[in-house]
Amino acid sequence: MNSVKTYTLFTDHDVYLFKEGRHYKLYGKFGAHSAEKDGVKGVYFSVWAPNAKKVSVIGNFNNWNHKDHILFPRWDESGIWEGFIEGLTWGTLYKYAVETARGEILEKSDPYALSWEQNLQAASLVSTTWYEWNDKEWMENRWKSNTLNAPLSVYELHLGSWVRDGNAPDRYLNYRDIAERLVPYIKEMGFTHVEFMPVMEYPYDPSWGYQITGFYAATSRFGSPQDLMFLIDELHKNNIGVILDWVPSHFPGDANGLHRFDGSYLYEHEDPRKGFHPDWKSYIFNYGRNEVKSFLISNAMFWLERYHADGLRVDAVTSMLHLDYSRNEGEWEPNIEGGNVNLEAKAFLQEFNTAVYKEFGNSIMTIAEESSDFPMLTKPVHDGGVGFGMKWMMGWMHDTLDYFKEDPVNRKYHHHKITFASVYMYNENYMMPLSHDEVVHGKASLIYKMPGDEWQKFANLRTLYVYMYTHPGAKLLFMGDEFAQTGEWNFTRSLDWHLLQYPVHKGMQTLVKDLNHLYRNESAFYENQFDKHGFEWVEADDLENSVYAYLRKGKRRDDVLMVVLNLIPQVLEYTIGVNAGTHWEVIFNSDDQKYNGSDANADILNEKHGEWRRYPQSITIKLPPLAGIILRQKKDKKYKLQRIKQHKK
Repeated sequence: MNSVKTYTLFTDHDVYLFKEGRHYKLYGKFGAHSAEKDGVKGVYFSVWAPNAKKVSVIGNFNNWNHKDHILFPRWDESGIWEGFIEGLTWGTLYKYAVETARGEILEKSDPYALSWEQNLQAASLVSTTWYEWNDKEWMENRWKSNTLNAPLSVYELHLGSWVRDGNAPDRYLNYRDIAERLVPYIKEMGFTHVEFMPVMEYPYDPSWGYQITGFYAATSRFGSPQDLMFLIDELHKNNIGVILDWVPSHFPGDANGLHRFDGSYLYEHEDPRKGFHPDWKSYIFNYGRNEVKSFLISNAMFWLERYHADGLRVDAVTSMLHLDYSRNEGEWEPNIEGGNVNLEAKAFLQEFNTAVYKEFGNSIMTIAEESSDFPMLTKPVHDGGVGFGMKWMMGWMHDTLDYFKEDPVNRKYHHHKITFASVYMYNENYMMPLSHDEVVHGKASLIYKMPGDEWQKFANLRTLYVYMYTHPGAKLLFMGDEFAQTGEWNFTRSLDWHLLQYPVHKGMQTLVKDLNHLYRNESAFYENQFDKHGFEWVEADDLENSVYAYLRKGKRRDDVLMVVLNLIPQVLEYTIGVNAGTHWEVIFNSDDQKYNGSDANADILNEKHGEWRRYPQSITIKLPPLAGIILRQKKDKKYKLQRIKQHKK
C-alpha cells in the first residue's frame, strides 16, 4: 500500500520557468520540505527524474523499502515526482529509489538536500536552513566593502586543515570552533575577505571539496547548516566578507550522486566529448539543457541568499569554456561556428552572472578562475562580455613566481616578466592569486620557491608580497603563506602554526599584516586599482640593477605613492625622477628589523637633483637589499601656492 499523499509546492508558472531554464529559486520547491496536509504534519518530497518508471522515498522510517512510499509523477510531463509523507520530521534519513526504464533500481541522494550523512551510504537528511541572522548592518552596507574601488584582500583557506584540535589532530573542528579562532585572526591580520574552498558536501577528502555531490548541503564534516551560518555571521559582524568556491564545472560519478540520475544522462552531457572530463574523471554538466541551468543558477542563488555569501569564486571556468580543454585532436568537436568555444557554457555563465547581479546588485561579486586569454570575461553581458566581476590573474602569478625563483644574478635576463603584466592588466578586472594550487603536488611552498640562503629566501618573499600588495588589482593569499609555511600544503593536517615561535616566520606574518593595513588605509592603492589612471611606471627598464619603480594614484591628484623594488642582494644609492614641487617620505620598508630584515635604512639622501628623463626633478634613495619600499608624496605648500597664483593670472 502506497503511504504517500498527493501534494505540491509547484505552480504551473514554476514548472514553466524550470523547463525554460529561468527558475532561479528551485530550492524552495525541490527537495524535502516540512509541510502539513489535512492538519497532519509531515514532509513534502519532490525530485526531477523524467526518464524514471517509478520513484519512491526510502529511509530509516521504512527500513529502506522502495515499495511503500511511491511518489506521484506530475501530469504536465515535467519529469517531476512529488508527494507528502506524514509523520516525518527533521533528521529523517532518506534517499530516492529510482526505477529506470530498464528496470534497474538506483538509490540516489537528494540533489536538493540541505544536509547529508557523513559516511559511505551518504543518505540525505530532512533539514532546514532556518537561522536567526545578526549581520543586518553588514548586509545593508556590504556593497561598500565588495565594490571594485574598495580594498579587496582575500585570505583563502581550507576549513579542514587551517587548524585542527590540538588534542586530537585527526579530528575536524566544528564551524563554530573555527569561528572562535578565525574571526579574531582575520581581523588582526587585516584581510578584508575570506575565501572558503568548497563547503558543499563532497565524498572524497583528497578532492579538497571540488568533487561535489551535495550541491545544496553544507558539508557535515564541520557541523550543521546553522553552524556554518554562525561562522559566516561572526565574520560579517566583524566586517569581514565571505567568498565561497563554487563548482558548476563538473561532478563525480558516485552511485548515489547526479551521474545517470534516472538511468539516463540527465545532468551531464550525453556526448563524452562534452560530458566527461579526462583529467578529473568526472562528469560535465549539460549547459544546453534548461532544467540543468535552472538547477545550477538556483544553486548559486541559494548560497548567496540562504548563507549570506558575499561572492562566488567560480572554479575551472577555462575547462567550461573550451571544448578542447585537455583533449587531443579528434577528441573534441568544434562548435557550430567551427571554433573551440563551448557556446552553451558561455551562454550559461552569462545567464548566471546576469541573474545574480540582477538579484543582489553590486553587493556581491563573482570571480572567475580562468587561465586562458578568453576575451571580455569581466565585461558586461549587454556589451558582449561574460559578466564576471573579477578574474584570477593567472598570467601575473606564473610570471611573478618564475621571476622570483631566479637567482638574483640571472634576473636581468628575465626582467620583463615583471613588467609584462602592465601590458594587459586593465583588459579585465583582475585578482592576483597566490592560491592553494601553487603550494601542492611537488611545487614547493612559496618560501622554498625563493632562491638563496635563509636570509635571501625570506627577503625575496617579503619583497614579492610588497610587489603583490602594491600592484593594481585585488589580492588573494593562501593560508600559511602569510607566515611562510615551509612544507607544502597537506589537507590531512593543520598548518604548522608552531613556526611562529621563530623570528623569521613571525616577521613574515607581521609584514603581511602591515601590508594589509597599509593597503586598506592608503586610498592610492585601491581607488583606481582597476583604472589605468591609477598606475604609472617610473623605472621599468633597469635590467642591470633589477630595480623597478612605479606610482600608484588615488582619485585626488595629490594622493600618490611610489613603490621601489630592489631585487638584488646589495644596497643601492638610486636616483629616480619625481614631479616638480613634490617631497617624499618613506612609509614602508620590507627590510625593517620588525620583519626580521637586515634593518638597512631606506633613506632619501637628496631631493635637490635636477631633471631625470621625462621628470623635471629627481631624488636619490638608499635602497636596502632584496627589498621593497613605499614612499608617500608630500606636496610642497610653496610650490602649490605658486601654481595657484599662476593659474589666477
